[in-house]
Amino acid sequence: MPIDQLVDLIRNLPLLNLDLLAVAVTIAAIAILGTIVYISDRKNITNQSFLYFAIVTVLWSSVNYLSYQTTVPDLVLWLLRLVVFLGVWHSFTFFRFLFVFPERTRGFPWFYHIIIVPLTLCVSILTLTPAVFSGIAQLSQDGSVSKTVVGKGMYLFVSLVVFLIIAAVVILSRKTIRAKKEERKAYLLVLIGAIFTFALLFTFNLILPGIFLNVRFIPLGALFIFPFIAFTSYAILKHKLFNIKVAATGVLVFVLAVVTFLEIIFSDTSSLMLFRGGVFLLVLTIGILLIRSVFREVDQREKIEKLAQELTQKNDELYVANERLKELDMKKTEFVSIASHQLRSPLTAIKGYSSMILEGSFGPIQEQAKEAVHRIFESSQRLVVVIEDFLNVTRIELGKMKYEVSDFDLNKLAKTITTELKPVAARRNLKITYKAPRGDCMVHADFGKTSQAVQNLIDNAIKYTEPGGKIDVSITKVDGKTRFAAKDTGIGISKEGMGKLFEKFSRAEDGTTINAIGTGLGLYVARQIVEAQGGKIWAESEGAGKGSTFFLEF
Repeated sequence: MPIDQLVDLIRNLPLLNLDLLAVAVTIAAIAILGTIVYISDRKNITNQSFLYFAIVTVLWSSVNYLSYQTTVPDLVLWLLRLVVFLGVWHSFTFFRFLFVFPERTRGFPWFYHIIIVPLTLCVSILTLTPAVFSGIAQLSQDGSVSKTVVGKGMYLFVSLVVFLIIAAVVILSRKTIRAKKEERKAYLLVLIGAIFTFALLFTFNLILPGIFLNVRFIPLGALFIFPFIAFTSYAILKHKLFNIKVAATGVLVFVLAVVTFLEIIFSDTSSLMLFRGGVFLLVLTIGILLIRSVFREVDQREKIEKLAQELTQKNDELYVANERLKELDMKKTEFVSIASHQLRSPLTAIKGYSSMILEGSFGPIQEQAKEAVHRIFESSQRLVVVIEDFLNVTRIELGKMKYEVSDFDLNKLAKTITTELKPVAARRNLKITYKAPRGDCMVHADFGKTSQAVQNLIDNAIKYTEPGGKIDVSITKVDGKTRFAAKDTGIGISKEGMGKLFEKFSRAEDGTTINAIGTGLGLYVARQIVEAQGGKIWAESEGAGKGSTFFLEF
């Protein structure tokens, strides 16, 4: 279309279409904004209240426009009454929105439920009766209403509307004054928009029609809502008042809706206008659904990001807590080390003197006293082993375990330890045998630490084998490696117990019934000693009650 024809078309465009454009733009804007605000947080009472205000605004704007485009007197009368009816609820929803703004949750005081809500309901019902509009007084030349018969109920309507709007503005003004510096600008924008909008509505929808009988601007009532929408939208976008992340999608849908509606304005025929009107409504509906879809996607992304931040924070907290636990564990280990050292000296003295008494170094003793001293000697010897285990554990955990490596014959070492432990096994009515290999079995390790590991394995077999049982100790050569084995007929090991066998303070399930004084440290120390020297240690068992075999390999 040439530019000059377009200019002529715009000049000759009826006022009807301009009114319709103003209404359509306002409806599209408030519908999109209300939807965006609501779906951003459905449980937020401020968002809910803004949606109520948006819905009533859309209805009021539509009915207000229709009331001045209709020429049927009876229909006009009821449309005017509906405009006033919606005007009451328009003011009420505006008051409610500013009352709760910007809280996420907010309770209402007693006067809201007892006075404001019932009064609004009564006045709104009154507006649908002849008490406000009782009839049509005069029609203009084009058939539209130019004058109505106004009843005394109009004063009650105006008083309530003015009260609700002024109260809302006062409430928002107080909130603006009390707000923090960074929040005050957002509050001020909404306040300016509210004052602007209702100043226009008072001027063109109340003062001019009521005093000067000029109804020319009443159909543009929807346009006067636009300042509040514009300022509120800017506050939302600028200050993220409702945490909106889909503003760009909302603006796009709004622009598409306006452009689509312009197609209606320039329609040449009624059928084309109806078709394009349907397209406009379709664009608006799909646009709102698009906004909802985009918001859900953004919301999910935000939740994931928030969850990731929380996990990072928790990890940091756990790291700090773990470091603190390590520190406490280190202090505990140091304490055990000090306590064990302090206990070892008096126990060594007890063991030494009881041994000398038993050997007759202080003269002959009675048989009854000899048995008691013998028990003292055995108990002190067990305690010395326990304390040595504790000291070894603390050395391992503190990294202070030292190894003096040399070459020695593991066969001779195992044979010597087995011979030394035969009396212990005999007292428990156990038979212990040793099977030696041919030739020597040289290994490169710490002699003292390896002796302790071998002794722990044999001693473990003795402790957990019932009287009358058998223990076989042997040394073999397997694939160039030297392997020690201690096989018993004791309580055995279950599959569940096998997994935690060599852990610290771990004992067999039935271990307390056979050996009540075990600490669960012997196998742990043996494993740490062997593996620290590059060796291997493990156990095999067919199950509980079927005995077990412990292996050590270099």
